[in-house]
Amino acid sequence: MVKATKNYDVKDLKLAEAGRSRIEWAGREMPVIKLIGERFAKEKPFKGIRIAACLHITTETGNLALTLKAGGADLILCASNPLSTQDDVAAALVEYGIPTNAIKGEDGDTYYKHINTALDSKPHITCDDGADLVSTLHTKRTNLLENVIGGTEETTTGVIRLRSMEKSGALKYPIIAVNDAKTKYLFDNRYGTGQSTIDGITRATNVLWAGSKVVVCGYGWCGHGVAMRARGMGAHVIVVEVEPVRALEAVMDGFEVMPLIQAARAGDVFITITGDKNVIDEKHLGVMKDGAILANSGHFNVEINIPALEKMSQSKQTMRPFVERYNLKDGRKLYLLGEGRLINLAAAEGHPASVMDMSFANQALCMEYLVKNRDKLAVTVYSVPEEIDKQVARLKLDAMGVKIDKLTPAQRKYLNSWQEGT
Repeated sequence: MVKATKNYDVKDLKLAEAGRSRIEWAGREMPVIKLIGERFAKEKPFKGIRIAACLHITTETGNLALTLKAGGADLILCASNPLSTQDDVAAALVEYGIPTNAIKGEDGDTYYKHINTALDSKPHITCDDGADLVSTLHTKRTNLLENVIGGTEETTTGVIRLRSMEKSGALKYPIIAVNDAKTKYLFDNRYGTGQSTIDGITRATNVLWAGSKVVVCGYGWCGHGVAMRARGMGAHVIVVEVEPVRALEAVMDGFEVMPLIQAARAGDVFITITGDKNVIDEKHLGVMKDGAILANSGHFNVEINIPALEKMSQSKQTMRPFVERYNLKDGRKLYLLGEGRLINLAAAEGHPASVMDMSFANQALCMEYLVKNRDKLAVTVYSVPEEIDKQVARLKLDAMGVKIDKLTPAQRKYLNSWQEGT
């Protein structure tokens, strides 16, 4: 575990130096979070506020962390996925004075130990990516709930869990679903996940996409992006979806849509991205062609039924980093990437900084909103306030040098009137 201490050896110092350079490089593409950080440094909206953040420890997260620290936050970090941590970034953040509890490849016990270490800070605000921090707080560390003002959640998977908690009455403090912001899901989910997923699979396998049959399981915004990018690389894309409107949209977007049991016989590469469990199940594994590649870009490693794959296999071996070959009892071979975890972070660097700029801008501004409105919010899952969403969009456009028109007073009046029809 990377600890908040200055007692580094030479290797740690070199690692931290590399991490600082990479954080700075990502910051070049994050002008919105930079502007917010400059304001935070002057106003100190988080003075006296303890924040525990369970996020992917990447260069982009590093820029968010420095922004929150500039705003006066007493911040502690832990990893939201055992394979997503960039160790050099963790080392750099420690040197910046931000306790960071994360190691790439950590086991399950260490993963939850780190979450509990973050909770030991008695946070006023939780910042989550998948809701493991919130879930642990609500089940194992309930004595700390009285300290909490509110929280934010980054992912589709996490929001699903939180809305389930709200519905059952388990949720004990207000949380803002950052994933619901248009400046998050329309860009991070679609363009970020699309590019980084294809990047992760390419790095892990060096597969040729052109001419391959790629099966994308799930056609939410992340699935949109993956399907779009796979097709852009020349793949023949098949979409699998259970929700009829999304399935219809995939058809209208020009993709072939079919049940997974049918697609399982045809696919060369399978990518799950639904947020649900056992999407690729034993019956699907049983009919896949020899040499099929299995990858997941959903938050948890449950979308591919790995226990079923283990049961069907007589042996397995590591072929290259993040690629395991399962030798099935019937003689076929299937290849699982990244232990079934987020392949875009396990084998690559995650989303490009430019889209994470908007996502983390939403995180920072929503945490500020929670502090400012701490006595006004009911215990529920909120969408990102529209004014924050639009503020992030305006800041991004300004940073890109893009100017847009504004409605005239007459146009605004016309749109708000029900009497004028001509």
